Amino acid sequence: MDQLQQLLALFQASEWRAALFTALRIAIILLVAVLAMRLLQRMIRLFRERVTRGMEDPEDIKRAQTLGRVFRYLAAVVVSVIAGAEILHELGVSLAPILGAAGVAGLAVGFGAQSLVKDYFTGFFILLENQLRQGDVVEVGGKAGLVEEVTLRHVRLRDYEGHVHFVPNSLITTVTNMGKGYAYSVVDVGVAYRENVDQALAAMHEVAGEIRADPLFGPKILEDVEIAGVERWDDSAVILRCRFMVRPLEQWNVRREYLRRLKKRFDADGIEIAYPHLTVYAGVGKDGTAPAFHVVGSRLGDAAGGLQAARSREGD
Repeated sequence: MDQLQQLLALFQASEWRAALFTALRIAIILLVAVLAMRLLQRMIRLFRERVTRGMEDPEDIKRAQTLGRVFRYLAAVVVSVIAGAEILHELGVSLAPILGAAGVAGLAVGFGAQSLVKDYFTGFFILLENQLRQGDVVEVGGKAGLVEEVTLRHVRLRDYEGHVHFVPNSLITTVTNMGKGYAYSVVDVGVAYRENVDQALAAMHEVAGEIRADPLFGPKILEDVEIAGVERWDDSAVILRCRFMVRPLEQWNVRREYLRRLKKRFDADGIEIAYPHLTVYAGVGKDGTAPAFHVVGSRLGDAAGGLQAARSREGD
């Protein structure tokens, strides 16, 4: 009996000793995981600060901060997964069934959340490649507007009418950025066919010189105007084209001011701005003579004419 009690006491002591060692190893794993997580996050933060030290554009700094947060999050996830696997191993839990179940669950979640995963991957590369940033005017996913927010999940746009569009990153296949580096303000002007094209082009060039010398609009224009010349012949107008190289997002302001000044100049020079009109042709007979063109007045027109005649008689 005494021997049995001694064996039970020894067994319990060994159990407590094994449990104590297991707890100690788990504590060491947690401590190492916390230290590794802090070390990796500090290294990422120092690298981000070193990269942004030479940046002057606040949007570039903001993009670097966003990428830094993404990398710190990924580092925390990787360290946590490794630490969790080691802790389960110390507790005697077999990882093979868990990994198998996780694989099946991952397939199910993957099929159900393909667009969500694609959102995050596409958003990561959009940020990494600096395809767009906050404050740009872009067209993505069939929507255009000012970029208010860029995340790993979506891009938030606000159009000219104030409508807000949330475009998931998975729907973005092409990015048209209208405010990156510089822009061209393209202006098409229609003049009547009877006007002298060279005179109109000279007026366009002079007005462009005036707006380039303007203290308000001059700094927005990077180069002198480029006169392309006659672009095409429309039904009622000859289309003349020119363009300005301007600072980002200034193409619309420069175009509006240029058209305003050009309208005043055309009015002063007597250059007719084309407008749609219709020419009625009565035809020519076989002998070469043109028949008379008959105009038949309507009853409303006759009544208006009679009323005008009555008023004139009253005036007499």
